[in-house]
Amino acid sequence: MEPRRLLWSSSSPALRAAWAARSWSALSAGHQVVATARDPRSLDDLRERFGSQVHVEALDVTDPAAAEAAVAGGVRAFGRLDVVVNNAGQGDRAALEDTSLDVFRRQVETNFLGTVYVTKAAVPVLRRQGGGRIIQISSVGGRIGSPGMTAYQSAKWAVGGFSEALAAEVAPLGIKVTVLEPGGMRTDWAGSSMTTPPISTPYEPTVGASARAMAGFEKTATSDPALVADLVLRVAELPDPPLRLLAGSDAYEYGREVWRNRLAVDEKYAELSLSTDHPDAGENWHAQRGNSLPTVSN
Repeated sequence: MEPRRLLWSSSSPALRAAWAARSWSALSAGHQVVATARDPRSLDDLRERFGSQVHVEALDVTDPAAAEAAVAGGVRAFGRLDVVVNNAGQGDRAALEDTSLDVFRRQVETNFLGTVYVTKAAVPVLRRQGGGRIIQISSVGGRIGSPGMTAYQSAKWAVGGFSEALAAEVAPLGIKVTVLEPGGMRTDWAGSSMTTPPISTPYEPTVGASARAMAGFEKTATSDPALVADLVLRVAELPDPPLRLLAGSDAYEYGREVWRNRLAVDEKYAELSLSTDHPDAGENWHAQRGNSLPTVSN
């Protein structure tokens, strides 16, 4: 395995521990990691264990200037960056009607705009190097819609759309983008890290039922966060990585079912969809589609 320099943005406690547990052999093989957190002192365990192979940067992903500084600091420390992993994520459970705009905005800033800021800072570095990898750790929530998760899943859908458009822009520059979409992981994401304010009566059958179903989720979720961290390294080594990759059997089943259902609806209402075409749309569309048809892989 060729040694890599990785920047892991916003190393959350759950996946930071998983990274430490699963990456000893990779770091021993020469990998170097730029680890980030709002409070760099929370990363002392990594620094103590891995020494000079870990460079720590302070990073609040909602601050564009901090993102620029963290990327620049990583380049100064290791000379280059080969892989950029965006890992920041936080979700609260509430119906839209019960969610303040400040809370909604905070989740969008953390889960989506933070990814944009770090990616925007990293792309010029990767471009000047002649290529690199960007791995966005998103969620199967970026493919589905769940009651109580309007803010969180809106942001995760945005990560997917942003990354697909970005991939089309940077592919000729040798930069490969992958959106990793795990299902449930055995972390405290749905436990102490998630706030669930009082659920108003009209939303008890939907948001309330979802909250009850998630009780104890940190102990019963499908995916092991250590294996998700390991998967990041495996994806970084793929010569032709997928643009989007589901992780975990729950994500695999939910994600595929949603897309099958969406395709069925598209086909069911094809007549309505096609009813807006201008008479010469077919000829023009076929002439233009070669430059605009979206891709599903790098």
